[in-house]
Formats: sequence, C-alpha cells, structure tokens
Amino acid sequence: MGRPLADVKGVILTHGDSDHIGFAERLRRDHGVPVFVHEADAARAKGGPKPKNASQKMRLGATLGFFGHMIRKGGLRTTHLVEVEEIVSGQTLDLPSAPLIIGMPGHSPGSVAVSIPAVDAVFVGDALTTRSVLTGRIGPQPAPFTDEPAEALASLDALLPTGAKWVLPGHGAPWSGGVAAAVIAVQRAAQAA
Repeated sequence: MGRPLADVKGVILTHGDSDHIGFAERLRRDHGVPVFVHEADAARAKGGPKPKNASQKMRLGATLGFFGHMIRKGGLRTTHLVEVEEIVSGQTLDLPSAPLIIGMPGHSPGSVAVSIPAVDAVFVGDALTTRSVLTGRIGPQPAPFTDEPAEALASLDALLPTGAKWVLPGHGAPWSGGVAAAVIAVQRAAQAA
C-alpha cells in the first residue's frame, strides 16, 4: 500500500480463533502495536481451548480448498498472542476512524463486529460469512464452526443500528447491499438449513 509500518496504530481481532490472529503477535512483539480482543476471547487468542462444534454440512472440494489454503498460509503454525488489550462491547477505541466495538457473542463468547462509520462499513469477522468455507455456497449465511449458533443469529440484530452499506466478513467477499439485507439473508439461510 505504500504506507510505513509506523502507520499501524492497532490491530483489532473480531475474535480469538487461530485463523483470525494472523501476524498480530509479531506486530505486537516486534513493533509495539497493541492488539485488541474482547475480554471473553482473550484466553482463546492466547491459545486457550476452543469448544468442539457439532458436525457440519460439508462439500469435499470446498472443505479441502479451505484447509489447503490454511496450510499454505501457515495455519498449522499459529503464533498465539502473549499479551492483548482487552475490550468490551460499546467501547470506541482511540484509533484512527474511532472504531466502535459491537458485541456479537455466538461464534465465540467474545466475537465482536467493528463499526467504522467514516467509511460506512462494519467488519463482522465470523458473525456471518458470504462464502462458506465448508460448502462453497456464496451469499450471506451463518458462519461454520460456531460455538452457539442460536446466540450468533440473535446477535446479528446488534449490527442493524450501524446502517452500514459495507459488511466485511472474515470469510467471503465484501457485501455492499447493506447490513439490513445481509442480516435478513443470513436469517433466511439459517431457516433453510
């Protein structure tokens, strides 16, 4: 992007799952960049246990593609965090664009969305997905590997007040049809499943 590393003022994790940690620990350790995660997911981000999820519908090609991608990108060598800055729902962080933290429990206890009104966007992590990594299905839908699916669906209502045009999931393409339409599509997909 042509920007210096010094421009990175913080990293916000939408939850503590290993496939969402990336190189956050390296940024924290080597460059002093604070890493923010909800207090209920702090232990998970540090390598704590994740509950076993119920079996899920899968298509062999899509599932193999996901795990192949994860392996190629170093997903088997996750470097968990040593230190985190714990955040809570409703908090506005002192970072560029004043990101607002929205609690989204369900995928994990400390799942959050990050609203950035300045760019009309909300980052949702695995609160929903626009491409299932297990089936390859495209469009807003519940994310797989969710700890508490019913709670995750109920949490989607917390996104509506943002009115964001852009919904940016952890898996799948950005959704530009607005947050309300995305929430409705996820609810319909859950009913159809």
